[in-house]
Amino acid sequence: MWEYTSKVQEHFLNPKNVGVIEDADAIGEVGSLSCGDALRLFLKIDDEERIVDAKFQTFGCASAIASSSVLTELIKGMTLDEAAQVSNKDIAEALGGLPKEKMHCSVMGQEALEDAIRKYRGLGAAPAPEGEIVCKCFGVTDLQIIRAVKENKLTTLEEVTNFTKAGGGCEECHGRIEEIITEVLTGEAAKPAPEPEKPAKLTNIKRFQLVTKVIDEEIRPALNKDGGDIELIDIDGHEVIVSLRGACVGCPSSGRTLKDFVERRLKETVEPEISVREA
Repeated sequence: MWEYTSKVQEHFLNPKNVGVIEDADAIGEVGSLSCGDALRLFLKIDDEERIVDAKFQTFGCASAIASSSVLTELIKGMTLDEAAQVSNKDIAEALGGLPKEKMHCSVMGQEALEDAIRKYRGLGAAPAPEGEIVCKCFGVTDLQIIRAVKENKLTTLEEVTNFTKAGGGCEECHGRIEEIITEVLTGEAAKPAPEPEKPAKLTNIKRFQLVTKVIDEEIRPALNKDGGDIELIDIDGHEVIVSLRGACVGCPSSGRTLKDFVERRLKETVEPEISVREA
């Protein structure tokens, strides 16, 4: 059972600024759909680039809701330049602290704010993460881990997992995460990822084997961590037919989970032509 401060409990039980700004000047979106956390931040901005209103919609745990709520309270009245300086540590401190296992919720708030400001200034949505994919379960790159380590002075694998989710699934990436931590602490740059080999054309049997392996070893463990599950129903050519189970059933984000997590991961690891639909 997590130990939450009175501030976290207050913002979770009575969240501030929940809802939508219909004529918002900027909307920031961020999420980790594989673990059920997603945040949409709405900003109303005046002619002097001052935030006059902020609202949010979130799908996630108590810490995600509380972090989103306190973030909107922090930034109302700030200029965009001032808001751009708000860090995940500021969000956590405003809540009187978060359980270390939930620090990634404050990071989600910071990233949604950055996304909204970037869009308002015409820079578009954040580009896809660059660098080497280290944690395949959650799609976290070496550059994202390096940023978290530097900004939050992280020194252990457990801390990196708490801030980024990296390493929280199948655990195959633990060794690489520890290497990156050492590289940052010793002042060495992370090693560039090798060029991937062009995959050979798959037979139907090989495609079925690979899809089954990725679902069993990567996708299912990631969904299981928050009570969800997935069952492979059939494969028709490049179309993979699945059924979501557990906490994923009836989830408002289930469609995005299939496309943004399950389908994306199978495209990356099996074949780029693969599509996924629910039975």
